[in-house]
Amino acid sequence: MTPEPFSGPPPLLVGVLPNQHPEVLTTAANLAARLSVPLLCAYVDEASYLVEWDPARSAHRLSLHPGEDDDDVRAVTTGIRADIERSVAHSRANGVQVEWTLRTLTGDPARALARLAAETDAPMIIVGTSERGLSHRISEMLNGSVGLWLTHHQSRPVLVVPYRRAAHEDRE
Repeated sequence: MTPEPFSGPPPLLVGVLPNQHPEVLTTAANLAARLSVPLLCAYVDEASYLVEWDPARSAHRLSLHPGEDDDDVRAVTTGIRADIERSVAHSRANGVQVEWTLRTLTGDPARALARLAAETDAPMIIVGTSERGLSHRISEMLNGSVGLWLTHHQSRPVLVVPYRRAAHEDRE
């Protein structure tokens, strides 16, 4: 693993997804700005899988931390980078510069985020709540909740950012 290009304190870790509600990134960027720490954004490609990890074998290290050589992954991360820039720009408008980077991981999202948090010594993991709708509920039933797994299986604080919708609009 190559070290993050950050100088100073360890970064806050935020899990990001394509078309994610902007509250997650905005909250993470604002918190990083207030704490004067960098922001490490991590996208976990669930379509890929993680082979058993052995640091001595380069193929396994690539499985844990893949590059963006795949056109599909590159297309997704390009959109995510634009979302991150928009969120960080809001912090810049308030006079605070937030240093950030994006990492692409593979495997189970909760475990991949926990592993990356341990590798980078991130003081906190930030994730969003599950999307609304039947397909997202079925996916959560099959795969589990990332936020729930993280709060029960690792020692770092987890901030779960809710999707803010007015109570009268909360229809499923």
